[in-house]
Amino acid sequence: MKEVRLGIIGVNGRGCLWRYWHNPAEGVTVAAGADISQDSIDKFLSRCNPEAFVTKDYRDLLTRDDLDGIVVATPDYLHGEMVVAALDAGKFVYCEKPLAVTVEECHAIREAAERHPGKLMIGFNMRYMPFVRKMKELVDAGEIGEIKAVWVRHFVGMGSIYYFHDWHADKKNVGSLLLQKGSHDIDVIHFITGHHTVKASAFGGLEIFGGDKDNKLACPDCELKDTCIESQMPAMNTDAKPERKYCVYRKEVNVPDNYTCMFLLDNGIPVSYNECHFTPDYHRNYTFIGTKGRIENSEIESTVKLWKRGHGRNDQPTAVFDMLNGLTRDQLEIGHGGADPQICAEFIRLIRNEISEPSVPPEAGWNAALAGLAAQYSLEHGGMVVDVK
Repeated sequence: MKEVRLGIIGVNGRGCLWRYWHNPAEGVTVAAGADISQDSIDKFLSRCNPEAFVTKDYRDLLTRDDLDGIVVATPDYLHGEMVVAALDAGKFVYCEKPLAVTVEECHAIREAAERHPGKLMIGFNMRYMPFVRKMKELVDAGEIGEIKAVWVRHFVGMGSIYYFHDWHADKKNVGSLLLQKGSHDIDVIHFITGHHTVKASAFGGLEIFGGDKDNKLACPDCELKDTCIESQMPAMNTDAKPERKYCVYRKEVNVPDNYTCMFLLDNGIPVSYNECHFTPDYHRNYTFIGTKGRIENSEIESTVKLWKRGHGRNDQPTAVFDMLNGLTRDQLEIGHGGADPQICAEFIRLIRNEISEPSVPPEAGWNAALAGLAAQYSLEHGGMVVDVK
């Protein structure tokens, strides 16, 4: 069994996937980490591997001959440069979604991936989630016939804490939240239908967040901290997400918090997609409608439901599939329903040449990113229909 050594660029946030990789007993060592934050480096050393090589310059990892793979888990706007550099250094690369934040960066990564085939894997872990796998299984088995319509709603509860208190709220860092958040959904649509987006149109804007507050204003320093709903909202687990840092009503906030999109897939399927960052609840709802029936998931109930045509009006599902499978809801949510350890394990199999290409190929990354960028461009230009090229 080939010994695998990994380096992680960006060791906080999604960089904490090291917990599913670092297992020397199984021949996998997270041997290096790069981050501009000393605090993040210190936590990485204490929690992952105290003997790991650490640096504040990611380029130091790319010159190390003892590293087989590089994980890019940095803020989105850094992905383009780092992925290309890592591929050209001859490394296997795992890139967290989104692939990149500009069309130019997507194409640069595509060219690098073509220079180094079989080396790049995209972190679309939702493809491994139980309900996504079940929906894909039902579609591939022909249970709903030929898909003719797709409806998706994404309710981003506590969206302000996830995206508007920090760097995510500035477009130059994320391109669009249709990439940072929505690229998962766009990829699931592509994955389950087997087709990709060729046209996009979108409306939306800043409905709640943004405003005239100072860019450096933080919740603890604000005179409204005792009455503002954003200040009173429960804090997130700081191991997974940062504390509220800056006011969500500050001047620099310029990414929409509400999106209504239409996508047209390459085989003519119309897709309705909605993403809202100020809902009180948090869940995704996917509906696929075909010539023989439809399927729909409920994250709240942890189910996938199937309705079949041919029996007149039928308000009750023909079949209901339990996605808990004996697990508690808390257990299901660990590692995104078991998706994180699965996608991490596949990256190791790719490095060991046990598979020739990942099940989440590079084109999944640029298909989702380019669709999101096209929709963002449409939103900024009055909802015009934009070709995805």
